Parts: sequence; structure tokens; C-alpha cells
Amino acid sequence: MNILILGSGGREHALAWATLQNPKCDKLIVAPGNAGIAMIAECASIDINDGGVVAEFASENAIDLVIVGPEAPLAAGVADRLRAAGFAVFGPSAEAARLEASKSFTKEICDAANAPTAAYGHFTDAEAAKAHVREQGAPIVVKADGLAAGKGVIIAETVAEAEAAIDDMFGGSFGSAGAEVVIEEFMTGEEASFFVLVDGETCLPIGTAQDHKRVGEGDTGLNTGGMGAYSPAPIMDEAVTQKALDEIVRPTMAEMAKRGSPYQGVLYVGLMIKDGQPRLVEYNVRFGDPECQVLMLRLGAQAFDLMQACAEGRLDEAQVTWADDHAMTVVLAANGYPGAYEKGSVIKGLDALPEDSFHMMFHAGTTQKDGAITASGGRVLNATARGATLQEARDRAYAMVDGTDWPEGFCRRDIGWRAL
Repeated sequence: MNILILGSGGREHALAWATLQNPKCDKLIVAPGNAGIAMIAECASIDINDGGVVAEFASENAIDLVIVGPEAPLAAGVADRLRAAGFAVFGPSAEAARLEASKSFTKEICDAANAPTAAYGHFTDAEAAKAHVREQGAPIVVKADGLAAGKGVIIAETVAEAEAAIDDMFGGSFGSAGAEVVIEEFMTGEEASFFVLVDGETCLPIGTAQDHKRVGEGDTGLNTGGMGAYSPAPIMDEAVTQKALDEIVRPTMAEMAKRGSPYQGVLYVGLMIKDGQPRLVEYNVRFGDPECQVLMLRLGAQAFDLMQACAEGRLDEAQVTWADDHAMTVVLAANGYPGAYEKGSVIKGLDALPEDSFHMMFHAGTTQKDGAITASGGRVLNATARGATLQEARDRAYAMVDGTDWPEGFCRRDIGWRAL
């Protein structure tokens, strides 16, 4: 089969790696890709948010399946355009992608489906939003309604912080994503990520993970796109997983189908768990990044079979085979991230790192320049490893970190602390 993956981050490198483990894959193209992906697959420079361009490229290259990595092309309707052109696609329609593209839409769906989630208010002007905050008190969560690359969520410890966040959002600091805001109660408990494949009818759980959103050790400092993750999530035992599926995922998917927007693709279910009861924090309509990296290392070649079955509406005949193992990924980020950071620094030592089914350095923000790998993003590399125990996976991941020569980067040294 000829496969096209859209995206350029660590998630897409992991998807490409897993796809290449599968003997069905004859040819793999990743658009636009990055320096690490270019070492294992063909990269193509096209506008992945333009459905017409992607469909034309897929036609010219006789593509059999398109896997959409990031959320922006999904929200832009790229999957719809591809399906209309007759291509098999792993990724939801633009209407179904509203589960991530609009937080107020998700809340409306949860209300209709009786899915447990945080109490909230939805606002289109700053003064009404601030009045709500003053009434509710702090801590409280302020969210930009639209897509903000994982950064449009402010956990405000005080009313003044919440009001400042509201001013920032309505003032344009998150672009059009902040034209409307959702203000939620601050939920307490332990957070986990639950991944489910959905083909419009069947819901198939494919794994759990926990990530570290804060930039600083001990989960302190600013929110980021994610500084590391591990799988499985210890708190997601069988009972909690079943509750999340029965009370949150299946009712949401049924409500989407009822509205004429059946969901097809991977559903990332962000959960807050307290006293064995999961509540929805958020939905994402694609694999989490960096959670995808640990899931792909654990799933291996079968990941592609599962994505293909999902795209072709055959999940009722698919099953997931899990090894009794653990995986961890540690993000190496550019100094200054998630604030201002410099691009162009040279990364050395990558050639000497192990690359096998237990060790992979996935590239997230890299470019090849004059024969050298250089940093071109905020989150740059993902040192990812598997082990029989989480401690073993951790030791292997940090050994890869320590083998990387990049003074302009940093990482957290405590990924997995909660589980360990």
C-alpha cells in the first residue's frame, strides 16, 4: 500500500515509524515531515491545510490511505475533501472535528449526552466573563474556545489572574481562537489520557497515557504542549476505563451520530479522575503529542492495521494486542520554551543513539542544514523507550537524553514521577 501521513512533528514521526514496521506499507510519504522523518520516509512540501492540494497530491501518488496527524487540517475539512475524492482517510470530518475546534460545542454535546464534565459558562464578551469569574471565585479555568495549538488554557489561581487571561484572549493573544471563551470549574484529581478508535459505530480502546503539561519539575510553571509522557496510566484501571467508555465516550459518539456527524478516527479523551470517577477535561480529535510516541512504540506494526480498519469501517473485527510493558518519552525543548526561543542550534550525538523497538529518538522540530540536524521548533526531540517496567523505560529514555549533545536545549528530569 502507498501511505500518506500529514504533519511534521514528533507525533507524525512516531506514526511513520509504526507504519513502516507493517509489511503492508510499500511506500510512505510524509508531508511536510521533518529531518528525522526524512531519514525513514519520503517528505513532500505541500499545504496540508488545503484539501484540494492534498487530494491532488494523493491522486498523483496513487495513495491508498491518508493518515491525518494534526488538528488544523481536520478542522479545515481536509478529510472531507479526501473522502469526497474517494480516498480512505484516518481522521474525522470538519463537523466532527468541532469536538476539538470548539470547546463550547463539546460542552453542548456533553450536556446532551449527559457525559460528566466540569461546570462551565460560555462568553462572547469580556465583561460578562469577568462577572462570572467574580461570582465563581478561584481557582478557575479560562479556555480560548478555538484551536490554540494546545496553549489556550489558563488555570487561574486568583480572580485577578483569570481576569487578565480573559483580557488576553479577547485582546487577540490567541488570535481568532480567543474570540469566544469558555470558563470552567477547576476540577481536582489525577489527569490521564484515554485513546479510542471510532469508525462511526464501533468504539475500540487502544491505550492510556499520562503526560506532563507544565514546563517545570514537580509539574510547576507554564503550560506547554507537553514535556513528556508514559503509558499505560496506572490510574486507568479496568473499572475507570470502562466507566469512561460507558459514561463519556459512547454517549458522546451516539450524540454525534444522531446529529448526522458520525465520528471516524482517533478520539483523545482527556480525563480528570477522582475517587474512581472519571470526568471529561477535553476531547482532541487526533493523537496527543507526546502521548502518541509512547503508544506507537508499544503498539508497533499493529498500529497501522488498527488505523486502516478504522478508516475502512471495520473496527468491529479488529482487536488490540498489548505486550505487558511500559513506555516513556522525554521531550527535549529549546531553552526559553514555552516562551521565546532561538532556532538554528546544531544537535550532535544523535547518530550514536540506539534505534530499535525499545529505543527511538523521535524528531519533533528539526531541520537538516549543511549536513547537520538543527533545532527549528520549541519542542525539538522525543527520547522514547520501552521496558518491562516503567523504571526500565525511564532509565533507557534518560540514557538517550544524556547521549544527546545539545547545550541549547533542556528537559524535565522527573517524567513519570507520579507513577514511580
